[in-house]
Amino acid sequence: MLLADAALTARQAGAELTAAVSSGRFGLEALRRPGWALGTALSCVRALTDPKGLGFGANGGVIGELTRMAGNLTYRRPAKTAMAVDSFALRIEAAATDHPNLTSPWARRLTDAMVAGNRTEALRALSALVERMGVTRALTTLTPVLMELLALLGMLDENPVNDDFSWVTLAGGVPDSDPVLGLPSSVLAFLNPGPGRAERTDPDPILAKVLATSRNDIVSYVNDIGALGNHGLVLLRRVKCTDGAVRHVLLLPGTSFGLLRNSTPQDLVGAFDGLLRTDTTYTRAAKKLLRRAGVPEGSELMVIGHSLGGMTAMNLAMDAELAATYRFTHVIAVGSPIDNKRPADHTTQVVSLVNKHDLIPALDGRGPVSPHDIPAHWIELAWLDESYDYPLSHAPQAYSDSLRGEVAHHRDRVNELIMAYDGELVANQPYMLRDK
Repeated sequence: MLLADAALTARQAGAELTAAVSSGRFGLEALRRPGWALGTALSCVRALTDPKGLGFGANGGVIGELTRMAGNLTYRRPAKTAMAVDSFALRIEAAATDHPNLTSPWARRLTDAMVAGNRTEALRALSALVERMGVTRALTTLTPVLMELLALLGMLDENPVNDDFSWVTLAGGVPDSDPVLGLPSSVLAFLNPGPGRAERTDPDPILAKVLATSRNDIVSYVNDIGALGNHGLVLLRRVKCTDGAVRHVLLLPGTSFGLLRNSTPQDLVGAFDGLLRTDTTYTRAAKKLLRRAGVPEGSELMVIGHSLGGMTAMNLAMDAELAATYRFTHVIAVGSPIDNKRPADHTTQVVSLVNKHDLIPALDGRGPVSPHDIPAHWIELAWLDESYDYPLSHAPQAYSDSLRGEVAHHRDRVNELIMAYDGELVANQPYMLRDK
């Protein structure tokens, strides 16, 4: 953490020095006092380029960014980058304490190559790791440090426009660009522009059988989400609760991994969009569902989602207008990267359920060794279970099995939090969501 702070401070110092020496005010002062200006400029340049100082640390502004890009292309490694790389290396070492597979020779070869910036050796090491462990076990092995490895890739390559990914990850934030090309998240708005549509539909026999046993229990909810599948179906439930109030529960499944894009909001493009933005096709379709279903204004609403569904649940709760229309009492995310999101209503109870073998929750930038934590009033319940390999570790069934078995105390904790929704199930209506 201290090393990361030092790297970020060095970066900021470089930006401030660059701004000072390239500002219009400095130019005007140079006309009045050329001798002073020359000495000051030389001192700043020495500070920015001296290997014992910032070491080619210019950044920020047109001149600073052009200089930084030139440094990238000529393989200069300023002090800020050296400290950042060391910080990422220490994070990887720390993660290996709880994830011993990272200490295997094949994983160690890969992480060492990434820290050294040797992409050719890293590719060879990755190939050897996959050959030794298989794709799913290799991916699961790297899951705890995936963000750190991607950040090292972005920081140490020659591409000067993807560095922001690395610095945001170092600071414990959620990058709004990709680590390879540096494309901004705004690109997703063009790839996922659908207005969203929601239509009532009837459950098929398998779904109907599962829904017939539904009750106010987190395991039951996760099983219901699993039965809904990943092809556009969601579920709105109306409950006449034991205290006489009528409340609603919205169940949101996650991503279909078959295609990059399909006709529903539950595709891979939608997943990346939901991670980085709040106004997505999935949220627009869900809002239309609530209006179409006639959920009264002021109604209490609990939203439970898996993976992309959990992100969408948080995105709905972040919508200030929607939060003023309905009272989001609970958002429960199952295997979802939501730690970068905050509900508009501070009284909303956020619960995050995380299988530590599942790589998806770490995509928000907060991995096992992240320098930042969640808000104090959130509840995160995490565990390691037997479903080691991804994608099995991410499946709703893996989460429900764990909550029913070795972490049943987490089930009891969540069920206690949602007791207000105990009562008679009045309606259990599936809806089909489409992009347009």
